[in-house]
Amino acid sequence: MSKLQAATPEDLQRLKLEASAYFGPKMLKEALLRLCQACGADSLDRFEKTMVDQIEAMHDDDNRANFETLKEFAIEQLYACVREVSSSPDMKQPLEETEARRTPGRSQKPETLEDQLQAGLEDSFPASDPPAVVSTAIPGGSKKLVGTDEVLKKKREDEAKNKSRS
Repeated sequence: MSKLQAATPEDLQRLKLEASAYFGPKMLKEALLRLCQACGADSLDRFEKTMVDQIEAMHDDDNRANFETLKEFAIEQLYACVREVSSSPDMKQPLEETEARRTPGRSQKPETLEDQLQAGLEDSFPASDPPAVVSTAIPGGSKKLVGTDEVLKKKREDEAKNKSRS
C-alpha cells in the first residue's frame, strides 16, 4: 500500500499545497522562458499585465477573510517570477526578420553586397574629417622628463659640456 493511499484527506490536501508551492513557480518560470523564446520578450510584459488584471478581478467564492492578502502575495510572486525570467541567461531574443530590414530590390548575393560595400568605402575616401595635427604651446617651461628620455637628455647635456670644455 502506497503512502498516498494510506494518507488522510487532510494529509493529501497538505501535500497538494506543498507540491503547488514548490513546483508551481518552477513550472511557471520554464513556461515563461519558452513563451519568450517562441514569441519574443514583449510577450512576457503582456503576460504579466494580463495576469495582474485577472488576479485583481478575482472574487472570493469561499469568503476567506484574507483573500485580498492572498491576491497581493500572488501578484508579488508573479512579479518576482517575471523578474527572474527576464534576467535569466536562458532568455533569448528571437532573431530579427531579415526581410523586414532589407531594402526592396537589394541583392541577396554576398559577392554583390561586398562589391557595393567596397564601392561605398571608395566613394568615402579620403574621409570627410581627416585626423588633425594638434600642437600646443604651454608657457612655463618644459615638463620634467622621466625614464629613458631623462637619461638621454642628461647624457646629451654632459656630452655638450665635455665638448665645450675641450
